[in-house]
Amino acid sequence: MPSKGFAGRHGVMLSLIGIIATLWLAVTGKLDLYIHPRYVPFTVAMIFIAASASLAGFLTAPAGNYHPDREKPQSRLRAAGTLLLVSAAIIGLLLLPPTTLGSNAAKQRDLNVSGTLSKYQTSTLVDEDPATFNIRDWASLLRYSPGDAYFTKKTATITGFVTADKNDPTNIFYVTRFVVTCCTVDAQPVGVPVRLPNWQKLYKPDSWITVSGHFTPNPGPSSGPHLLLNSPQTAATTQPPQPYVY
Repeated sequence: MPSKGFAGRHGVMLSLIGIIATLWLAVTGKLDLYIHPRYVPFTVAMIFIAASASLAGFLTAPAGNYHPDREKPQSRLRAAGTLLLVSAAIIGLLLLPPTTLGSNAAKQRDLNVSGTLSKYQTSTLVDEDPATFNIRDWASLLRYSPGDAYFTKKTATITGFVTADKNDPTNIFYVTRFVVTCCTVDAQPVGVPVRLPNWQKLYKPDSWITVSGHFTPNPGPSSGPHLLLNSPQTAATTQPPQPYVY
């Protein structure tokens, strides 16, 4: 059963576990998987302040009068539940690897809406070298199309994870990534459509791939994307250290 020193301090201990987990993520460079890199220094500074306050609270919190012989069954159950909660927090925050957003999250959010560049920002891409474009740039150009002629003979090379198209999942998928402006809670998906009939035989949803090809009009239903990469070169790859776009 929990000792006298543990009694009354489990809340502070949970706070300390969260603080340690956040600092560990910052040191290992994985805090970027949760927040925008520009907020990492501020977050770490706030964590140190919170750590000082939590440590002071832990040292000064009253332990209470602990008498095992007087302890009620309900109190024992409460203490056991608290210990289980602390153990779960340690496993979840410190031992399990952080996960990234994938196709399931992309399906629950609007693709190529909030995550793309603004119409003005997209218009400035027209005069730039397409070889420098990332997946967000291409997704923005497809949304605010400067005209089909612009895409003629231009090669797009992009990397992302596979998300099935809602209207034609057998033939079309999106190479997708999430754009993070503050943290992953507000992350928005962007993607480029790819036509590759029976693509499920080659790739599963959430698989990371690199795609290279030219844009052509969609030969499928009119409800699908107007332009897409039609039967491009594809290659399986691993998730990059930085899977998000900022």
